Amino acid sequence: MKPLDKFDLNINDIKSFDIKEYIFKVLSHWKLFLLMLILGLLIAAYVNKRKQRIYSLNSIFTFKEEQNPLFTSNTNIAFNWGGPSDKVETIITILQSRTHNEKVVKELQYYINYLQEGNFRMEDVYGKVPFEISIDSGSYQLLNSPIKLEFLENNEVLVSVDFEEKEVTLINYHNNKKEAYVSKSASFSEKYVVNSLVKTPFGEFTIKPKRVASNFENSTYYIVFSDFNATVNQYRNIKVDNLKDGTSIVELSLTGANKKKIEDYINTTVEVLDIDQQEQKIQYAIKTKKYIDDVFNLASDNLKTIEEDLGNFKQKNSINDLSVEGNALFEEVIELDKQQQQVKERLAYYKNLEDYISNNKNISNDIPVPVNVTIEDPNITKNIIELIELSKQKKSLEQTVTPNYPPLKNIRDNIEITRNVVLENLSNLKSETQVNLNNVRSRMGTYNSKLRTLPKKEQGLVTLQRSYGLTATNYEYLKQKQYESGTAIAANVSDLKVLDKAKDVGQGPISPNTLFNYLIGAILGLGLPFVYILVKEALSNKIITVEEIEKAYKIPVLGVIGSGVIESYLAVFDKPKSSLAESFRALRSNIQFLFSKESKSKTVVITSSVSGEGKTLCSINMASVFAMSDKKTILVGLDLRKPKLHIDFDVSNDFGVVNYLIGQKELNEVIQSTRIPNLDVITSGPIPPNPSELLISEQASKMFKNLKANYDYIIIDTPPVGLVADAIELFKYSDAIMYIIRQNYTQRGMPRMIDEKYKNGEVKNISYVLNDFKVKDTYGYGYGYGYGYGYGYGYGYGAYGKYGNGYHSNEKLPWLKRLFKK
Repeated sequence: MKPLDKFDLNINDIKSFDIKEYIFKVLSHWKLFLLMLILGLLIAAYVNKRKQRIYSLNSIFTFKEEQNPLFTSNTNIAFNWGGPSDKVETIITILQSRTHNEKVVKELQYYINYLQEGNFRMEDVYGKVPFEISIDSGSYQLLNSPIKLEFLENNEVLVSVDFEEKEVTLINYHNNKKEAYVSKSASFSEKYVVNSLVKTPFGEFTIKPKRVASNFENSTYYIVFSDFNATVNQYRNIKVDNLKDGTSIVELSLTGANKKKIEDYINTTVEVLDIDQQEQKIQYAIKTKKYIDDVFNLASDNLKTIEEDLGNFKQKNSINDLSVEGNALFEEVIELDKQQQQVKERLAYYKNLEDYISNNKNISNDIPVPVNVTIEDPNITKNIIELIELSKQKKSLEQTVTPNYPPLKNIRDNIEITRNVVLENLSNLKSETQVNLNNVRSRMGTYNSKLRTLPKKEQGLVTLQRSYGLTATNYEYLKQKQYESGTAIAANVSDLKVLDKAKDVGQGPISPNTLFNYLIGAILGLGLPFVYILVKEALSNKIITVEEIEKAYKIPVLGVIGSGVIESYLAVFDKPKSSLAESFRALRSNIQFLFSKESKSKTVVITSSVSGEGKTLCSINMASVFAMSDKKTILVGLDLRKPKLHIDFDVSNDFGVVNYLIGQKELNEVIQSTRIPNLDVITSGPIPPNPSELLISEQASKMFKNLKANYDYIIIDTPPVGLVADAIELFKYSDAIMYIIRQNYTQRGMPRMIDEKYKNGEVKNISYVLNDFKVKDTYGYGYGYGYGYGYGYGYGYGAYGKYGNGYHSNEKLPWLKRLFKK
């Protein structure tokens, strides 16, 4: 006999995968799949209903430098140092910067939250409330605590607050300072009039109706004053993308629970950006105009003074015009004066500009203004504009990023390179201008010598006229520049063009994704049962189906005994029309094929692997079906170590087969009648110390010889073959052996020992019987019709084939089970 550890499953017991079998096994759990599917969809519906709706809106704009077409490049240079260029990265950084978002939050006052009670949470009702809260920027407000507004009749409102803690925080939005406030009571409640100052110990504000005819009686709202910095940080996550690489098209997108709030924030942030950029763009022009105005006023005063001196000189010296020779010299000299003035101013400006660029690391719009100078080298103009633009980018990035930020380091490098290029070009230009100045001075010296040959009066007149001419020329130039600067400010063109404003056009929420959640619910509802079945199958080491037995072992299957609720082991006798009784009748019919025709008396040995598999139940009911078919039958209880037959038949176990085998009693003395006609029983009797020796004794052989002579059927209830060797010793007396396997109880490796003996020819006429069979534990495929046995609910040949539909009329199923059966 093999030891118990040999019952463990080995590789030979593993079933080959049968897709059809697995499909039917899955289908057998259809109720679980349906339940989990419904549960998954219900959970998805609950999540979809409860979860906060999140929306997304976007806006598209382009940012490209625009110049007023009325101005030439030479004119524009005076007013457009560092005019904005399509530096998309800078715009993206500005839009996400703290400074910019602070302006937008202040503009919209998003630190004031308007709320209303919803089914699951406090809902943001910004844009839907018929009023707005106006606060004095210098007063403190209650921070992060809901203030309840209950609007009553007669334009009254009940303002109330429940303080969770006595000490709360107040905030001043003007300077963003906070201070503690200790409430004297746990709550506050007081009535006020709408559109009047609501003055409380913890804050002051005014409730202003949006429309004169606004009616919000019997409505309740809440307002919450949030932390300013926290609100700004919340909106700094606005998404800014370059819609197409290499272009100046920018897309702004923002998500939130309130579409109106998102719409206003996106459009306002674009408006604030546009205003800031226009101010930066004309900042230099404003400074230039102020400087030109000052210089122009000074030139105007000088012109008036010289004009008066010239008139007085002519009147005093009685001279009105120059001589022909003097007039010719004057025209030549005045032209040279103009040239010398222009060259000096240009040289002075170049030097001033060179000093500024050399000595200032942060280039800005404070670069000296070229009021009376036209820079002839276009490269200098281009480089200066580039230098200022780079400085602006650097200044913007320094407010939001660390010094080691790679784009910031690149900008610093580009600034240094551009600075060196500008200084080198200015140096060359200064040298050329100095040469021109020397040439003009040389020519001027020649003409001055000629002027000294004129009469004294003419010399004085030429001097005054030269001064007047230079001043008048400068006056006209400044007057033109004054007009141009004013026009440049008034006609400033925005560099930002909105292509698509943010707008609520009925967009659905992006979260929750209801279809996706339902899909996940359905997948989990169907997937979890699959996982359950896989894990259950992987961990199960029990025999479930007939097919498992047929695939793993050579011994054939005799039949199936259905599962059912029984009051005693005498199931066939107590309920002869039950499906369980029909199972044993089917076994009685099939076992006839195992009997030899020569033998008049038939002996059936019933055994199993271990205790608890239904061996005794099958022994009692097999004996019952034989006896109820008018066959003289005896049931012999040879499980000497664990006798149980006397309990079910309600007979004495004071004496039995043990007493006969040891010679204490005669055979007829140990045979007891039962209440079942034609059925006698021999109980085990007292438990002996040597049961194995008794079963192989000559007395045992003599007993079976006598029983065969007096009974048609001898049913032997033996001990389990997996525990002791007693049953195997009794096989020699059998005409047929029924080896009981209990569904979902017998381990897959347990029947291997008896199967090996069958393959070796040591055991013959043996068959397996699958006991306690439940359709719900398998997949209901083919067994009833393949073997002709009744199940727990009357399926198969035994139920309907031979005896007809009314055979099990005493077993009425619950209406729900009958419905599922149909």
